[in-house]
Amino acid sequence: MKTKADILCIGSVLWDVIGRSSVVMRVGSDVPGRITRIPGGVAMNIAMTLTRFGMTPTLLTAIGRDNEGDELVGECQRMGILTDHVYRSEDLPTDTYMAVEGANGLIAAIADAHSLEQAGDKILRPLSNGALGTAEAPYAGPVALDGNLTVDLLRDIAVSPLFSAADLRVAPASPGKADRLLALLGHPSATLYVNLEEAGLLCRQTFETSEDGARGLIARGAKRVLVTDGGKSASEATGDSVLTQTPPQVLVTRVTGAGDTFMAAHIAAEHAGANREDALHRALSAAATYVSGELPR
Repeated sequence: MKTKADILCIGSVLWDVIGRSSVVMRVGSDVPGRITRIPGGVAMNIAMTLTRFGMTPTLLTAIGRDNEGDELVGECQRMGILTDHVYRSEDLPTDTYMAVEGANGLIAAIADAHSLEQAGDKILRPLSNGALGTAEAPYAGPVALDGNLTVDLLRDIAVSPLFSAADLRVAPASPGKADRLLALLGHPSATLYVNLEEAGLLCRQTFETSEDGARGLIARGAKRVLVTDGGKSASEATGDSVLTQTPPQVLVTRVTGAGDTFMAAHIAAEHAGANREDALHRALSAAATYVSGELPR
């Protein structure tokens, strides 16, 4: 296993408890299905997908020193994800995400990421103590950053010299936390990965297409964005240049983690030297493969 990381993944690493049913569900539905527990969280989902594309990520997150945390760290290491710099707390339990999905998509979800939020800037210590960088010699590689961090911490990151040389790739944890990304909207090296709803929340308006959402975010001050609209389209924008593509049509069997898969595949494609068109195409293909129930490669 490699000991040097290709990318830092900063944010939530937890256990996903997902209930899935093959029938259409509504509020109050009580149906048969399957319940699984797998490693998850935005940072973890991105890291797992990056390993499938041959990259070696290292995690900056908070994981409890409980049985669930020990098991989670073991799973990370088994997959080739580096955990040397994870903040392990004696007092904070390992976080959990719970979701219910039906044939009609995500019905409801609850993210219990309180330990990550309470850990605060402790998870960033390796970037200042010399383990991964210092204020005078900041980390200069790619960083996948997720919106489960607190607003205050994201604001600190936006102006911190520790991130001044980093290639920031940023994703909200959910539409409910999209506003947290406002702190990073104008960061000169940040690329934002959002869906159409999140783009609208950040711009305080409704968009009809991914292209509209991408243009809206650029006008709002973003330097570079990628906006997805489910199976309809995805757009990447930098300045006045907007690239839009349509994803492959597949039978959807799961949705949790699709956006993280898209983001990771796009990062991996650019890391491998792909141009804009190829990187977007590879990301859409990987996300389509993922929602169909297969593992993207």
